[in-house]
Amino acid sequence: MDTDTTSPIRLEAWSEDDSGLLRALNAPESTEHLGGPETEEQLARRHRKYVDLSADEPGAGRMFRIVLLPEEAVVGSIGFWERTGDGEPVYETGWAVLPGFQGRGVATAATRAVAEEARIAGLHRFLHAFPSTDNAASNAVCRKAGFELLGERDFEYPPGRPMRCNDWRLDLEKPA
Repeated sequence: MDTDTTSPIRLEAWSEDDSGLLRALNAPESTEHLGGPETEEQLARRHRKYVDLSADEPGAGRMFRIVLLPEEAVVGSIGFWERTGDGEPVYETGWAVLPGFQGRGVATAATRAVAEEARIAGLHRFLHAFPSTDNAASNAVCRKAGFELLGERDFEYPPGRPMRCNDWRLDLEKPA
Protein backbone atom coordinates (compact mmCIF):
# COMPACT_ATOMS: atom_id res chain seq x y z
CA MET A 1 0.00 0.00 0.00
CA ASP A 2 1.40 3.38 -1.04
CA THR A 3 0.82 5.83 1.81
CA ASP A 4 1.40 9.11 0.00
CA THR A 5 2.20 11.96 2.38
CA THR A 6 2.78 14.50 -0.37
CA SER A 7 3.33 18.02 0.89
CA PRO A 8 1.27 20.83 -0.61
CA ILE A 9 3.34 22.95 -2.97
CA ARG A 10 2.99 25.73 -5.52
CA LEU A 11 5.11 26.18 -8.63
CA GLU A 12 6.28 29.68 -9.51
CA ALA A 13 8.06 30.63 -12.73
CA TRP A 14 11.86 30.80 -12.46
CA SER A 15 13.10 34.39 -12.38
CA GLU A 16 16.28 36.45 -12.25
CA ASP A 17 15.97 36.38 -8.44
CA ASP A 18 16.43 32.60 -8.23
CA SER A 19 20.22 32.39 -8.67
CA GLY A 20 20.63 31.97 -4.89
CA LEU A 21 18.34 28.93 -4.96
CA LEU A 22 20.42 27.43 -7.76
CA ARG A 23 23.58 27.94 -5.68
CA ALA A 24 21.94 26.31 -2.64
CA LEU A 25 20.91 23.31 -4.78
CA ASN A 26 24.52 22.99 -6.00
CA ALA A 27 25.65 21.35 -2.73
CA PRO A 28 27.52 18.02 -2.96
CA GLU A 29 24.67 16.09 -1.30
CA SER A 30 22.21 17.49 -3.87
CA THR A 31 24.38 16.79 -6.91
CA GLU A 32 25.76 13.37 -5.95
CA HIS A 33 23.86 11.61 -8.78
CA LEU A 34 24.54 14.40 -11.28
CA GLY A 35 28.31 14.47 -11.43
CA GLY A 36 28.88 16.78 -8.45
CA PRO A 37 28.66 20.54 -7.94
CA GLU A 38 29.02 22.91 -10.87
CA THR A 39 31.44 25.82 -11.11
CA GLU A 40 30.23 29.41 -10.74
CA GLU A 41 30.48 29.80 -14.53
CA GLN A 42 28.34 26.68 -15.09
CA LEU A 43 25.79 27.92 -12.54
CA ALA A 44 25.58 31.30 -14.27
CA ARG A 45 24.92 29.57 -17.61
CA ARG A 46 22.33 27.26 -16.07
CA HIS A 47 20.55 30.19 -14.40
CA ARG A 48 20.45 32.10 -17.70
CA LYS A 49 19.08 28.98 -19.44
CA TYR A 50 16.34 28.64 -16.79
CA VAL A 51 15.38 32.32 -17.02
CA ASP A 52 15.30 32.16 -20.82
CA LEU A 53 13.26 28.95 -20.83
CA SER A 54 10.69 30.56 -18.56
CA ALA A 55 10.47 33.58 -20.87
CA ASP A 56 10.04 31.55 -24.09
CA GLU A 57 6.79 30.29 -25.56
CA PRO A 58 5.02 28.16 -22.94
CA GLY A 59 4.95 25.04 -25.13
CA ALA A 60 8.75 24.76 -25.23
CA GLY A 61 8.91 24.17 -21.49
CA ARG A 62 9.31 26.03 -18.23
CA MET A 63 11.46 26.09 -15.11
CA PHE A 64 9.93 26.69 -11.71
CA ARG A 65 10.89 27.22 -8.12
CA ILE A 66 9.01 24.94 -5.72
CA VAL A 67 7.25 26.73 -2.86
CA LEU A 68 6.23 24.65 0.16
CA LEU A 69 2.87 25.57 1.68
CA PRO A 70 1.76 26.91 4.09
CA GLU A 71 5.30 27.95 5.04
CA GLU A 72 5.81 29.81 1.72
CA ALA A 73 9.38 28.46 1.78
CA VAL A 74 11.24 28.11 -1.52
CA VAL A 75 12.54 24.55 -1.31
CA GLY A 76 13.67 23.47 -4.77
CA SER A 77 13.40 23.61 -8.54
CA ILE A 78 11.64 21.62 -11.23
CA GLY A 79 10.96 22.06 -14.90
CA PHE A 80 10.18 20.50 -18.23
CA TRP A 81 11.79 21.10 -21.60
CA GLU A 82 11.84 19.69 -25.11
CA ARG A 83 14.23 16.97 -26.22
CA THR A 84 14.33 14.32 -28.90
CA GLY A 85 14.15 10.81 -27.52
CA ASP A 86 14.41 7.79 -29.79
CA GLY A 87 13.69 9.98 -32.81
CA GLU A 88 10.53 11.60 -31.45
CA PRO A 89 10.08 14.96 -29.74
CA VAL A 90 9.14 14.61 -26.07
CA TYR A 91 9.30 16.60 -22.86
CA GLU A 92 11.89 15.81 -20.21
CA THR A 93 11.63 16.76 -16.55
CA GLY A 94 14.12 17.11 -13.73
CA TRP A 95 13.98 18.39 -10.16
CA ALA A 96 16.04 19.16 -7.08
CA VAL A 97 14.87 19.68 -3.50
CA LEU A 98 16.98 21.25 -0.76
CA PRO A 99 18.26 18.60 1.68
CA GLY A 100 16.28 19.89 4.67
CA PHE A 101 13.00 19.36 2.78
CA GLN A 102 13.65 15.95 1.23
CA GLY A 103 11.60 12.94 2.28
CA ARG A 104 8.41 14.99 2.74
CA GLY A 105 6.76 14.35 -0.62
CA VAL A 106 7.81 17.71 -2.08
CA ALA A 107 9.43 16.26 -5.21
CA THR A 108 6.46 13.96 -5.89
CA ALA A 109 3.96 16.81 -5.54
CA ALA A 110 6.11 19.05 -7.74
CA THR A 111 6.49 16.32 -10.36
CA ARG A 112 2.72 15.87 -10.52
CA ALA A 113 2.29 19.64 -10.81
CA VAL A 114 4.90 19.99 -13.56
CA ALA A 115 3.28 17.11 -15.45
CA GLU A 116 0.06 19.13 -15.42
CA GLU A 117 1.98 22.16 -16.74
CA ALA A 118 3.41 20.01 -19.57
CA ARG A 119 -0.09 18.62 -20.26
CA ILE A 120 -1.43 22.17 -20.57
CA ALA A 121 1.49 23.23 -22.81
CA GLY A 122 0.32 20.45 -25.08
CA LEU A 123 3.13 20.08 -27.62
CA HIS A 124 4.16 16.52 -26.78
CA ARG A 125 2.39 13.39 -25.66
CA PHE A 126 5.10 12.09 -23.32
CA LEU A 127 7.04 13.44 -20.36
CA HIS A 128 10.24 11.54 -19.53
CA ALA A 129 12.51 11.52 -16.49
CA PHE A 130 15.99 9.98 -16.45
CA PRO A 131 17.19 9.48 -12.87
CA SER A 132 20.38 7.54 -12.28
CA THR A 133 19.70 3.86 -11.64
CA ASP A 134 21.30 4.25 -8.20
CA ASN A 135 19.17 7.25 -7.19
CA ALA A 136 16.48 5.41 -5.22
CA ALA A 137 14.71 8.61 -4.11
CA SER A 138 14.25 10.04 -7.63
CA ASN A 139 13.17 6.67 -8.99
CA ALA A 140 10.56 6.48 -6.20
CA VAL A 141 9.31 9.96 -7.17
CA CYS A 142 8.75 8.75 -10.74
CA ARG A 143 6.84 5.68 -9.55
CA LYS A 144 4.69 7.66 -7.09
CA ALA A 145 3.94 10.34 -9.72
CA GLY A 146 2.53 7.70 -12.08
CA PHE A 147 5.38 7.30 -14.56
CA GLU A 148 5.92 3.97 -16.33
CA LEU A 149 9.41 2.45 -16.19
CA LEU A 150 10.57 1.73 -19.75
CA GLY A 151 13.95 0.31 -18.68
CA GLU A 152 17.58 1.25 -18.25
CA ARG A 153 19.61 3.20 -20.79
CA ASP A 154 22.89 4.99 -21.18
CA PHE A 155 22.66 8.73 -20.74
CA GLU A 156 25.12 11.58 -20.68
CA TYR A 157 24.74 14.11 -17.89
CA PRO A 158 26.25 16.51 -17.59
CA PRO A 159 27.51 16.49 -21.18
CA GLY A 160 30.63 14.36 -21.35
CA ARG A 161 29.77 12.29 -18.24
CA PRO A 162 28.21 8.91 -19.09
CA MET A 163 25.76 7.46 -16.62
CA ARG A 164 23.28 4.61 -16.41
CA CYS A 165 19.74 5.81 -15.86
CA ASN A 166 16.18 4.61 -15.80
CA ASP A 167 13.87 5.91 -18.51
CA TRP A 168 10.52 6.75 -16.93
CA ARG A 169 7.63 7.95 -19.13
CA LEU A 170 4.31 9.60 -18.35
CA ASP A 171 1.58 9.67 -20.99
CA LEU A 172 0.23 13.23 -20.86
CA GLU A 173 -2.88 12.23 -22.82
CA LYS A 174 -4.08 9.95 -20.01
CA PRO A 175 -6.06 11.55 -17.19
CA ALA A 176 -3.99 12.47 -14.15
